[in-house]
Amino acid sequence: MPLQTLFPTLIRHAEIGNDALRASLEKVCWLLEDEDEAGNDWCDSEGYDGYTSYASLDDLPERFPEIAELRAFLDSEAEAYARDLHWDMQDQALELNGLWVNILGESGSHSGHIHPGSVISGTYYVTIPEGAGQLKFEDPRLAFMMAAPQPEDDAPEAARRFVYVTPTQGHAMFWESWLRHEVMPNRSDIPRLSISFNYAVKRD
Repeated sequence: MPLQTLFPTLIRHAEIGNDALRASLEKVCWLLEDEDEAGNDWCDSEGYDGYTSYASLDDLPERFPEIAELRAFLDSEAEAYARDLHWDMQDQALELNGLWVNILGESGSHSGHIHPGSVISGTYYVTIPEGAGQLKFEDPRLAFMMAAPQPEDDAPEAARRFVYVTPTQGHAMFWESWLRHEVMPNRSDIPRLSISFNYAVKRD
């Protein structure tokens, strides 16, 4: 065995529901953008280029049956992802501890960050126009590489320092919450709509 792969970073991709659900979620996103005064005030004060319900609403599945339906799909996929990661979930369970809407206008982006207090994070993509910002993942070992040379230009994806992923409309991505990621600028004049989420672990 000349080479051994250790400590993989797994990203789960999943198609969620159908286009009718996606279309109904799009309406919910725009309704929130229109009616959530506290959320819009927060976006203005923080310089957020668009709208997010992140700081204003924490009960979207209770407010909207469409988001409750989305949550059911996400719960199932999050549990499948935990199995992908070979987590021992005996006597504990995943619990949704955050879900929020994002609308990014032209040139809108989200700088690199992680999601403290959670174990699984991800995003469902409601509308992804051509030119919408990619998701940029950062190698979690980057700070420890010291004087390691840069990868070759044609290095395989798993050997790169940064990986750029183009989201698929109607799909969701799941990753571990410690994985640093960034939303690149939206190069379209059509807004990029998404719904992000976090899961924590609770004892049964």
